This record gives sequence, structure tokens and C-alpha cells, in this order.
Amino acid sequence: MKYVATFAGIVTLLLASSGVLSADDGALPASQNQSSRGSYFVNGEIHVNTYGQPEDKPLTTGHHDFKPSWSKTDDMLVFFRRLKNDPDVSKWKTAIHIIHADGTGLHQLTDGTHTDFNQTWTRDGTNTPIWNRKNPKTGGYVVMASKVGAKPGEEVPLTSKGHHTWAYTCLTDGRILVRSNPPGQGMGYYLMTPGNSADPKFERIDCELAKTGVLDRVSLSPSETRVCFEFQPGFKRRVPGRTLYVADFDVKSRAISNAKPIANKEGKPIWFAYPRWSRDESSIVYQAGGKLYLYKPEDGSTQKVSTNDKADYRYPHFEDAPK
Repeated sequence: MKYVATFAGIVTLLLASSGVLSADDGALPASQNQSSRGSYFVNGEIHVNTYGQPEDKPLTTGHHDFKPSWSKTDDMLVFFRRLKNDPDVSKWKTAIHIIHADGTGLHQLTDGTHTDFNQTWTRDGTNTPIWNRKNPKTGGYVVMASKVGAKPGEEVPLTSKGHHTWAYTCLTDGRILVRSNPPGQGMGYYLMTPGNSADPKFERIDCELAKTGVLDRVSLSPSETRVCFEFQPGFKRRVPGRTLYVADFDVKSRAISNAKPIANKEGKPIWFAYPRWSRDESSIVYQAGGKLYLYKPEDGSTQKVSTNDKADYRYPHFEDAPK
């Protein structure tokens, strides 16, 4: 118990020195947060709640459920359920599920024999769930898709097993923002247009920052003019210590530019992760040190919006705003 208390104190000090915590740190008043409803993980359960308010009953219980993403319409969440644990996250076995935001209609899309991660929704009006599936032979990932109401085994690949592709977020025109190494084009960030027989078209995105490190967990704003993401200097994977950024995004020229840090600029060894846009783009929610924070791009302010300091909060997301 002494170790836990000491560790919590270290995290608090590091968060304070990173500019996340301030003298008036605390949950946002309801009057300032009326439209800030979202979904997130608390101790392995999925919640739908207004950020800054205490949680009510969870949507899911008795399992380990991760990373909900809210559909653009129809109030559905897609998430994965961990069925087999392992110290190496890439060896987990998971099952993709869909549930309505009111807790009804839980439906399993995959059979739980695969490593399926980072599920989200298309924004093209079809509400198509997509995710990344590990290829056990190569260690790379394939982008998969299914449909609401489908049965396990009916999912289809959107990319080839011959090369790695990881999907982050979708555009209203049907393209998907990915990191991939398509044959002859090299590793990089692309706008991918799905094609027939897992043969998509890849259009490279220009980004100066990507030449010095990895952009991860990229979230595209609803207007498709900005992105937020985690940035890791260098290319050797490490998760704690990443800096969160906001940048401009130009769909026509396929460029990410004018990147500015919004959290953990100093790279303190804390898990800063999963920045996500609100529907009106007034806020970005993210996790840090097992708690949730709301950042306001307009004035650069940050406030904590998780309310139970003894709970583990992760994977926040906003209503009607697929990542």
C-alpha cells in the first residue's frame, strides 16, 4: 500500500509539472459542460456520461471492455472485449461488440479468436464498423470491416495481409486515415480509399513532424480541418511520455501542418493518450495518469473531468463523434 500511495503521489507531481493540474483543478461544473457527453472506460467497464459529473451505472459489467467509439448517427458504441489476457498486448484475444448508448442491443461481431483493436466507425453515412486485426504470421495488421447486425465470420478485409496497415479514423468521403507500408510506397501516413478484393488506393499524407517520430491514435475533427494525436519522438515504440498535439489538416493537399503541443510538452513519463474531438470542436478529451482531462483549443485551458480519484479512467470519446 505504501508503494501505491508513493506512486500516486509521483504521478500527481508529474502531472502538475506537466501543466495538466493547477491550483483550481477539479471537475467541470455542469453549467460549463452541458454538451460534453461521451463514453469511456472506468475499471474495465463502459460508461456513457457527461464529463465532469459522477458516473451512474455502467453499460457493461463483469468483463474487460475497451475503447468505445460513438457512431456519427444512431447512438451506437463499438468496443472490444478482452477474452484472453497477456503481458504482451499484441497477444490479447478480443471480440468486437456493438451496444446502443442506452445500454440495449449488445451484439458481438467477431468470434474472439483474433487480436482485434482500435475499432471505430465510418463517417460516410453507412455507420460501418472498422478495426485492425493482427496477422499472426507477420505481426502486422489488416484493416477489417463488418456491419451492424452481422454475425462473427461475416467481417471482410479491406487491406492485404501482404503488408501492414493500421486504421485511425475515417473521412466523410469514405477514405480512411491510416499508417501503412503499401508495396512500392514505403511506410507513412495515407488516405486510403477501399477497393475491391482488399486492393485499396493509398495517397500519401505530407507531415514534417512524422519524419522525426510516430503520430499515433490520430483523431480527425468533425470538420476534417484539424487532427489531434499522440507524438512519440523516434521510432522505437514507447507509450508513457508521449506529447499530445493539435495540427491543421488539409484534405485536398493531404497535409498535416502547424502542429502544436497541448499536453505533456516536456515528455514526462506518464501515459498521456487518446485525444478525441468533441462534435462542435470546442474541446478535446484525453486521458493522463488514469484520469480524464478536457482541453479547450480556443483559450488553451485544461481541466480534469474524471470525478473518482480512486478509479482508473481510460479511452474517452465524445457523443456522435467517431474518432
